Amino acid sequence: CNNEISAEPLRVSEAERLLNSCSLRRYRAPMPCAICHFRKEQRFCPALHDRICAVCCGTEREVSLDCPSDCPYLRQARKHEKPRPLEGLDRSALFPQVEVREQLLYEREPLLVGLSFVLTRAARVDPALRDSDVTAALADLATVYERLAASGLHYEAAVTNPIHQALEAELRKIVSEYRELEAKHLGYSSLRDGEILQLLVFMLRTAYAHTSGRPRSRAFLDFLAEKFPEQQITSEPQPAGSRIIIP
Repeated sequence: CNNEISAEPLRVSEAERLLNSCSLRRYRAPMPCAICHFRKEQRFCPALHDRICAVCCGTEREVSLDCPSDCPYLRQARKHEKPRPLEGLDRSALFPQVEVREQLLYEREPLLVGLSFVLTRAARVDPALRDSDVTAALADLATVYERLAASGLHYEAAVTNPIHQALEAELRKIVSEYRELEAKHLGYSSLRDGEILQLLVFMLRTAYAHTSGRPRSRAFLDFLAEKFPEQQITSEPQPAGSRIIIP
């Protein structure tokens, strides 16, 4: 310690102060985790802007923490996570009664890309958007088109969540624009409600296959973001080879 101690006898309190000052310069006691306040911190959490332990990072990731997509620990965890088995989900959520023809995915690839692009753009605009919002919106819209394809009756699901409403509106807009563009080039639109249903179900199943299933997961949206680089978000996607992803 570089503190100069005089030859005169020191009072106890003054001696303790000098001793503590010297000790603190040589050693910093580990801080406790900002979540559990029990285990020592081991890493910086960008969601909390604080330091947490590895255990809390693993258990609270995308559960109580809104992990940013560029978090290195989140990226590392995703590399080692096993794909989520669809068999463990409620089968009704996957519309098992709907058969998705693989050939249709290629025939209607421009529409599939447009629908995917809408979700990616929405995620860029709203960082709070989660995979669960996407699956809910896709499921609601698929239910509408299933009724249309089966009976021709227009059925509107009771959607009260404004986030889901906004997503559905954007998806409907893309479908409408596709039909208008097709009619402009062919003189008519050949896109059937049953085909739209298949595309929506395909996207829904893909979302379930890529999401972690945690309440605040954005794994599926991050997956889509890799297919649409950020510089493309300001404009409509241009055809550049196949972007079809088979789950």
